[in-house]
Parts: sequence; structure tokens; C-alpha cells
Amino acid sequence: MIMKTLLIAFSVIGLVSLNSCSESLVRVKQYQRGSLARPVMAESLDPLHTAMTEHAYFSREGSFGGGGVGGGGCGCN
Repeated sequence: MIMKTLLIAFSVIGLVSLNSCSESLVRVKQYQRGSLARPVMAESLDPLHTAMTEHAYFSREGSFGGGGVGGGGCGCN
């Protein structure tokens, strides 16, 4: 019985200490935001490939409206 109580107590203490440390690890400092916004950090480094992929996707999605280009979802601009 005492072992179970000790285990629960240490588990609660451990979870509280880990939870208090996690907030400071997630915050991005002002000076770090510039390095996170570098072009190398982008999903796609090739703008032509991204444009072609988006055009093909939005041409197929008729209900979406074509992704901000003229025409509808049929692909005709």
C-alpha cells in the first residue's frame, strides 16, 4: 500500500515538473523567428514545382474555386 502511494506521489511530482518545463521550450524568441522563416525551411524549395502542383490540385477541386485564379474549378482560366 505504501509503495503504491509513493509511486503515485512521484508520478505526480514528475508530471508537474515536466509540465512546468515544457512551456519554456515551446516559445520561439523574437530573434529566432528570422531563421525559421528562411526559404530553406519552406515545404517546397522549387517554386515552379509548387505552382504546377497547386494548379493541378485546384483544377481538380471544382468546389474550391480554382485557388484564386480566374475561371472555375474546371481548369479554364
